[in-house]
Amino acid sequence: MISRSNTEVRRCRPLLGTFVEISASGLDDSRLQEAVDGAFAVVERIHRLMSVHDPGSELSLLNLQAASRARPVSRDTFTVLRRAETLAAASHGAFDPTVAPTLARWGLLPAWLDRDNPGGWRDVWLLPGYKVRFRRPLALDLGGIAKGFAVDLAIQTLRLAGVTAAVVNAGGDLRVFGPQPSTIHLRHPTRPQAFVGTVPLDHAALATSSPCFTERQWRGRRVSHLVNPLRGQPITGSVSVTVRAPECWLADALAKVVLNAPRRARHLLAQYGAEAFIVAI
Repeated sequence: MISRSNTEVRRCRPLLGTFVEISASGLDDSRLQEAVDGAFAVVERIHRLMSVHDPGSELSLLNLQAASRARPVSRDTFTVLRRAETLAAASHGAFDPTVAPTLARWGLLPAWLDRDNPGGWRDVWLLPGYKVRFRRPLALDLGGIAKGFAVDLAIQTLRLAGVTAAVVNAGGDLRVFGPQPSTIHLRHPTRPQAFVGTVPLDHAALATSSPCFTERQWRGRRVSHLVNPLRGQPITGSVSVTVRAPECWLADALAKVVLNAPRRARHLLAQYGAEAFIVAI
């Protein structure tokens, strides 16, 4: 839930596996509508490039072919992969974009993404000319980091169009700018209609990770869409982590690090000027 004082134009579309809401102000109506259209266009581009559920996306073709040959990708996809690699190395693997085979095995991603003895983040080679090669069979799920990247691009697009205040919210990955700070209400991890606190957000981004809404039973155990790659185990239980950071892709990635390696996360949060808010029931 977002509280702001400005009058806004607000629109919402289903993208990135969630609902993307854009609120903006500061221009006349026609220019504002055009600016919001442009912001949605960049989000749609990232969706087409990096959707793990679309068999024709650039990411899906990478998952199909990169173990046998180097494959060229767009600058956007390469940028997200480079940032994922940086966070994976900095977190000693607590953030890892190669968990798709595990999620596929649990029935949370398409079954064709499952792999026998899959590789990890170190097996993704980023080569000159925006080319990518897998050293061994694996599958990428850029998921949250791609969603945060799309939010950041949408904010950039709105700024360049002359918008003076905006919120872009992609299913809880959000970023704001404007003359007045926003107040973000943190949801209870097991009772989404209840709130457990507020976080001020001023020219910054916020992302929340929690297993509560995707937990399911799989072969007698509880699993979720969140994986601890250091142990190959699901993250379950009544917990949520919200990270405030300068950019949304970073907030989303760091939330996973906080869940998987809290001690390591403290150093990274300080390094990137970020802060974590943990709710454990």
